[in-house]
Amino acid sequence: MKLLKLVPDNTNIDFMRWRKLAVVLSSLLVVASLALVGVRGLNLGVDFVGGQMIRTTFAQPVDVEQLRGRVGQLRLGEASIQEFGGPKSFQIRLPKPEGGEAAANRAASQVRAMLEQQYPGARVDSVETVSGKVSEELATDGLLALILAMAGVAIYIWFRFEWHFGVGALVTLFHDVAVMLGFFALTQLQVDLNIVAAFLAIVGYSLNDTVVIYDRIRENLRKFRKMAIVPLINLSLNETLSRTIVTSLSILLALGMLLAFGPEVIFNLTLAIFLGTLLGTYSSIYISAPMLVFLGLKPDSFIRLEDDNPTAPRPAAS
Repeated sequence: MKLLKLVPDNTNIDFMRWRKLAVVLSSLLVVASLALVGVRGLNLGVDFVGGQMIRTTFAQPVDVEQLRGRVGQLRLGEASIQEFGGPKSFQIRLPKPEGGEAAANRAASQVRAMLEQQYPGARVDSVETVSGKVSEELATDGLLALILAMAGVAIYIWFRFEWHFGVGALVTLFHDVAVMLGFFALTQLQVDLNIVAAFLAIVGYSLNDTVVIYDRIRENLRKFRKMAIVPLINLSLNETLSRTIVTSLSILLALGMLLAFGPEVIFNLTLAIFLGTLLGTYSSIYISAPMLVFLGLKPDSFIRLEDDNPTAPRPAAS
């Protein structure tokens, strides 16, 4: 039986031919993403801004504006109402009322009573309450975890390879995180602790793919010392292409099944990792590899000094 090969052994794709165009387009995408975050902001969940999140399911589709008006009549503060997986499911976000847990419970009871009266058959699936202090700590810790993960990655690769590789990996991770933030700013999907976990998973996957490619580039730098850097990187990308495609495709198939048939509560998390996998696969080829060229990596970067010095002492033959 012949084994299935998604990528032929003699593949010779000229990836680096499009490196300048890819870097320009990616730079524009990063700038646009950061601008979206600055202009539209992120739809931060209760985890980060504090307040109450009430998830409810109705027996029939309802009008969002009508629901918003009826919640507003309760005078519990400005409500944010969004569909949650379909026209019958909604999440109602309210600011945390003053008065502690007792006031929060009263507010939830008021919303529950209104829903049962105005919408027969409606049910409240969950009520989450997070204080302002806790939400601030969660936001700080989540951001710190993301920054430390990226910094740790760059430091590891710096010592594992050379500074060119460390900088290239850091730029790649910044690109992936920035574009994903832009996606959430554009779609206004809710950003909560699950999304922070998704971002860390994206950083991990992108790093894994980048390190595999960087390791092959380093091996080829030692093997083909007279080969120009651009053809050498092309060779390395083609040699790791089969592994990249098989790994990415396996992850995307699993995530695709979760997107199609998984529960709504993890939809945003699954979607973020799905898009992040696609983005990480692209960036490991068209961001991390071209960055080595732009940073001035040379074919002799890994040649030891004694190899270039004919007078250097040689080890005695055994």
